[in-house]
Amino acid sequence: MPTTTTSTTSTTVPPSTSTSTSVPTSVPSGPSLDGPRIDRLPRVPSATTNPSRPDLSTRSGQETFLRSVFADIQSVWNKNFQEAGLPYSPARLDLFSSEVRTACGEQSSDVGPFYCSGDHTVYLDISFFQAIERQFGVKGDFAEAYIVAHEVGHHVQALLGVTQRVAEATQADPPLQNRLSVAVELQADCFAGVWAHTAYERELLEPGDIEQALHAAEVVGDDFLARASGQHANPDAFTHGTSAQRKHWLTTGFEDGRPDACDTFSQLSSL
Repeated sequence: MPTTTTSTTSTTVPPSTSTSTSVPTSVPSGPSLDGPRIDRLPRVPSATTNPSRPDLSTRSGQETFLRSVFADIQSVWNKNFQEAGLPYSPARLDLFSSEVRTACGEQSSDVGPFYCSGDHTVYLDISFFQAIERQFGVKGDFAEAYIVAHEVGHHVQALLGVTQRVAEATQADPPLQNRLSVAVELQADCFAGVWAHTAYERELLEPGDIEQALHAAEVVGDDFLARASGQHANPDAFTHGTSAQRKHWLTTGFEDGRPDACDTFSQLSSL
C-alpha cells in the first residue's frame, strides 16, 4: 500500500477566506491521480450483513446506528477490493464529543466529521448531526449514512493511493490546491453514492432516503455555506465543491454503482 500523507479530510468546513489568483499552466490528467487500481475495482457487491434499523431518539441508539452503518460500508468495500485482488485495511470509527486527539493533531467538533489518514480513522461528533438539523433542516438516518459513507470514501482514496498522489501534485503546483481538494471531496461523495447503490439493491432504502442524502450534500456545498454565513461565494476559494457538484457526484455513484465512474479528476480543469 502506498504511503499516505497525514491529513484530515472533513465533510464540511467554513469557506476559506483566501483566494487563488494564479492559474496553473497545466492540470494533471485523471489517470495520474486516480491511478490504475481504481479501474480494477468492479461494480460493488452487496454487504454480508444489513445495517440495523435506527433508533435516533437516544445517543446510545444513534451510536449503535452509526457503528452499524460504518460496518456495512466497510463490508461493501472490503468485498469490492477482494474481488479486484487488492488488500483492504479496515478504517476505525471514533465517536467523540467536543474535542479529540488524533494522529492529525487535536481537533474540535467545529471541523465537522473528518477522516485522518495518519491513523486511518473516521471521527464523528454526534452533535454535528443535531447542528445541521437545527440550522438547515437536514434530518433522517440516510442523511447521516451518506456523511459516514463520504468519510469512508476518503479511506478508500488513501488505500488506492489517491491521497498520496494528490499531496504530491499539490506540492508540485500549490496554486492547484483548491481544485485538487474539490476533486477529492467530490470523489468521496461519488464513493458514498456507490455504497448507496448497494443499499438500494438490497431493498434497504425507504421513500425519501436519497432525498435526505441529497439535502445533506446540498448544505455542505461551499456556495451554500458561504451564503449561509453571509459571505460572497468565491469559487476560487472552494475546497469541497458546490451544492450542485456534490449532488451530481453523489447521484453518479448511486446510479452507476462502479467506483471507476467516480473520475472527478478528469474534470479538474473545470472545477
